[in-house]
Amino acid sequence: MPNHKKKRPSMYDVAKVAGVSQTTVSLVINRSVAGITEETQARVWAAVDELGYRPNFLARGLASNRTYTIGIISDQIITTPLAVQMIQGAQDCAWENGYILLTINTNGIPDMRDAALNAMCDRQVDGIVYASMYHREVQTHKLLYEHPSVLLDCFIKDGSLPSVVPDEVLGGQVATEHLLSKGHRRIGMLNFADDIPAKFGRLKGYQQALEKYDVPFDDRLVYESSNARSEGGYLTAKTILQKENPPTALFCFNDRMAMGAYRAIQESGLTIPDDVSVVGFDNQQLIAAELFPGLTTMALPHYEMGQWAVQYLCDLIDHPEWMRDRQAPQQRFECPLIVRDSA
Repeated sequence: MPNHKKKRPSMYDVAKVAGVSQTTVSLVINRSVAGITEETQARVWAAVDELGYRPNFLARGLASNRTYTIGIISDQIITTPLAVQMIQGAQDCAWENGYILLTINTNGIPDMRDAALNAMCDRQVDGIVYASMYHREVQTHKLLYEHPSVLLDCFIKDGSLPSVVPDEVLGGQVATEHLLSKGHRRIGMLNFADDIPAKFGRLKGYQQALEKYDVPFDDRLVYESSNARSEGGYLTAKTILQKENPPTALFCFNDRMAMGAYRAIQESGLTIPDDVSVVGFDNQQLIAAELFPGLTTMALPHYEMGQWAVQYLCDLIDHPEWMRDRQAPQQRFECPLIVRDSA
C-alpha cells in the first residue's frame, strides 16, 4: 500500500525557497539575526510560511540539552484580573527568546506547590518562575536552588534568589506628592491592616512625601481597615471625614478602597475633586476608569515585571555560572501615576 503521508519540510527546503544557506535559516528562526538584513529575514519567514515549516524542537533540545520550556508556578495569579498582564509580559518575553510557558496554578496549597515543582522538574523545564498573586515574602523550596529560578511579585528574606517586585515606597511617595503638588496639606491615608509589604511601603512613601514638602506627619490622618475592599474604604473614609478639620484629600491603599471612599464622600454632601481629592493604587481598569470622576491612581507594573522575570531567567539559563558567581538581583519596578479627574 503506498504511503501518502506528506513529507515534512526541512530547513534545507526553506533555505532553497528563500535562496539562502541553511545556516542563515537557522539563525533567523532562532532569532540570532545580527548582521542579517531585514530583507533576508523577510524572505526566510515567507518561505517558512509557504512551506509550513516547523522546527524540530526535539532534535534541537537533544543537541542543546534544553527543552525550551519555562515553568511558571503561581498561587492564584492566573485567575486574578489584576495580574493578567504579568502572565502576558512573561509570555511575550518567553516567545521572543524562543521559549514556551508551562503554567500551573496551585491555589496557594503547599502540597500542590511541591507537586507542581516536582512535575516541572520531571518534565525538564529549563527554568522556573515562582509567582505570587500579591507582593509578599515567600518560603523557598530546595528545587528552586537546583534549577535556574526567579521570584515574580515576591521575595525571600535573605535575597538568595533573583526577585522582581513593585516599588511600593516610591509609589506611595509619588501618589502623595501628586496631592501635595495640588496644594493639599491635610491628606488622609486609608491603609490596609494586614502586615504585607504594600502596607508598610506605601505608608513610608506617604511619610517621605510629607517630609519632602515640610508637612508634619499626623498619625490621626492614617486609618487602617482589615477590609481592603469597597466596604473597608467606605467605613474608614466615613470615619475620617467626620473628624474635626477633616482632610481635603485621601490616598487609598487600593482602588477598591477608593471606590468605597467615593461613596462616603458623596454621602457627606461633598464632591470629588472640588471638596475632596482621591488617589488610589493598582489601576484596576474595571474600577479606576469606570468611576465618576475617573480615579487617579498608581499602576502596578505587572507586564514589565513579567517581562523582566523571564528575560533574567533566560539569561540565567544561558549563563548558569551566575548562580554561583553573582549576587541575586532584587529588582524593583516603578509604579506609574495614572492621572484622571479625581485629583
